[in-house]
Amino acid sequence: MISESDLDQIVAKTHEIGAHKSGLLVLKQNFPNIHFTLCSDDDIINGKPLREYPLFNIYLVNTSEHCAVLTNDADNASGVVIAWRTEDED
Repeated sequence: MISESDLDQIVAKTHEIGAHKSGLLVLKQNFPNIHFTLCSDDDIINGKPLREYPLFNIYLVNTSEHCAVLTNDADNASGVVIAWRTEDED
């Protein structure tokens, strides 16, 4: 489970530090119980972002089954994908 409060803090921290590799390390240190993945939003073919921002989108991941899947159900989420956006994505 990932709480709304955690998501708000993750988003605020990502706005502060940016959606890049060193920023991901900071998130992992601040939220050790949440698995984080960083990728380009272009890499996500299926799935709707839980939250959308000009520079990045937030997706949730459910790993309760054998394979990880994107979800918008925070109660069953165990991870967060931070997907950076390029300028031509609108």
